[in-house]
Amino acid sequence: MSRHLLLGLAVMAALSACKRESADPAAASATPGQAPASAHTFSPELNAEDFGELVKTLASDEFEGRAPGSVGEDKTVAYLTQQMQRIGLQPGNNGSWTQDVPMVETTADEHTTLAIRQGEQTRTLKFGQDMVLGTRTGQPEVKVDNSELVFVGYGVDAPEQQWNDYAGQDWKGKTVVMFVNDPGFHTQDATLFDGSKMTYYGRWTYKFEEAARKGAAAAIIVHDDAGASYGWDVVKNSWSGPQYDLPAKDDPDARVPAQGWITQAQARTLFAGAGLDLDQAYKDASRRGFKPVPLKATVSFDLKSTTTEKTSRNVIGVLPGSERPDEAVLYMAHWDHLGKHEGEPGDNIYNGAVDNATGTAGILEIADAFAHQDPKPKRSVVFLAVTLEESGLLGSKYYVAHPTFPLNKIAGVINIDAMSVAGKTRDMTVTGMGASELEDILKPIATAQGRTLHPESSPQSGFYFRSDHFNFAKAGVPALYTDGGDDLLEGGKAAGEAYAADYGKHRYHSPADQYDPAAWKLDGTLQDLEALYGVGRQLAGSDAWPNFYAGSPFKAARDAMMQPQEP
Repeated sequence: MSRHLLLGLAVMAALSACKRESADPAAASATPGQAPASAHTFSPELNAEDFGELVKTLASDEFEGRAPGSVGEDKTVAYLTQQMQRIGLQPGNNGSWTQDVPMVETTADEHTTLAIRQGEQTRTLKFGQDMVLGTRTGQPEVKVDNSELVFVGYGVDAPEQQWNDYAGQDWKGKTVVMFVNDPGFHTQDATLFDGSKMTYYGRWTYKFEEAARKGAAAAIIVHDDAGASYGWDVVKNSWSGPQYDLPAKDDPDARVPAQGWITQAQARTLFAGAGLDLDQAYKDASRRGFKPVPLKATVSFDLKSTTTEKTSRNVIGVLPGSERPDEAVLYMAHWDHLGKHEGEPGDNIYNGAVDNATGTAGILEIADAFAHQDPKPKRSVVFLAVTLEESGLLGSKYYVAHPTFPLNKIAGVINIDAMSVAGKTRDMTVTGMGASELEDILKPIATAQGRTLHPESSPQSGFYFRSDHFNFAKAGVPALYTDGGDDLLEGGKAAGEAYAADYGKHRYHSPADQYDPAAWKLDGTLQDLEALYGVGRQLAGSDAWPNFYAGSPFKAARDAMMQPQEP
């Protein structure tokens, strides 16, 4: 495989001017809890061999799936720190390479059951098989007795949409049951919200928060593959084992006492017991004027959890700007994954090679290119590897609340999460396309590569709300999140779609997401990295302040923060 792939005329000269080798200081013997030794010799330009070495290490069994608060975290943080030192970055948090992120680890007792009483019948739903349940309160026990179950459609209260699924009732002591995604999804009605494109109201995180704001005792989402954009196994794997949250004092979001999911099959039985047809309920809930529907049932459970207060870490390196070091361009990726699930038969290490050892390796590769480019960037460039993405984007949420650069001094954020390893493409996916003027910088760079930009093929999946850049966007900082394209040079769109479907079905959030040098085609991955390096290179070398496009819900926050400050 070729070591060097071209970005285009704007970047090619800079890359070719800075080729020189740098040894890896991690080659010394590793000690327990530290990164493993490596004999690999790194080169400063973007290349497949370096990228593959970084992914192979981060996704190795030795890192135990990179769970926050684990031995795997210790090794990950040590390795990332060593790599940033090798590259020549400086500690990015007041002299420290890390930023402590307080967290509460909660592990639910997976022997917990839901007892649903409906008429004269009581059904018992088992954890993992029929439902999952957890709490974000930090309480060791959450007990609910005979709580009334009420169907609340999509669980949305959106005044600007003239939509309130909770209207007309007092929700104290009740358990709400709701669908995932938006009202426009199942009907494909473009007049409802954004039609088939998921809005933030469609995200499960929002739905639980809204249930908490309404005072519900518990909240349950009905899973369906299409609406969630993933199968039940993903839900089961993601909700099993330790779960993490910021302490309540560090998180402004409301929290319902208990929250979880049930399978669509169990929901169908539940609705039938109330004389309702589940398929019709999807249609009814997608009509304006929908009213909550009692399910003529109660639920009881005694959820016991083991809770521990811990600390995880964001890892931050910075390359100071040559002219305006107080301004920054920020690259980010999440280093965490799902860890090791003790007690599961067979391979129980969730290595997270694509998700997200690729993104973490990607920002290190780009950092190396920046550190050796000539001329040096005028603005500082921050490389942020965040924790707790898999637990609800918590590491990036904490960073946005405690930034190392003021948010109004960050010109733009480039997020790398789960890179494609399917090969070169004729196109490039911009998730949430139409968000910000960062896309105007990317477009000519992609054109120079012979590629076109397009939005994600499944906007109903809500990927824009499912990665760490979203916390920056909510706060008003323009953020770019891309993925490899769909139109592969080898096989076209059919091959690209097949790759994505196969990954989603067989490897996403499973132990099968492993580094596979025989199957991975890293020429396309490097093509994506070169494009993203080009965006940051241009922005770090300019005095431009990109904004969100008109009509974006985040533009007002950016406009406000960029107003001149009174002395």
